[in-house]
Amino acid sequence: MKKIFFSLILMLATMQLFAQDNGVEMADALRSNGKIYLVVVCIVIILIGLLAYLFSIDKRLKKIEKENEHKN
Repeated sequence: MKKIFFSLILMLATMQLFAQDNGVEMADALRSNGKIYLVVVCIVIILIGLLAYLFSIDKRLKKIEKENEHKN
């Protein structure tokens, strides 16, 4: 029963999103000036940086876990 209720609430929440207007003025202005590509490039650079940081943390964590395993 909880799953059905939760699914119904989620469906109703997404229905509200379809009622919004698709005319985003800022995105239209950026697209017409050709600056939308700059925004996309900045977002991609940020995401690549975050992924590289996460992989480096994972690599260090595995190294620490391996060292800790050998000590025990």
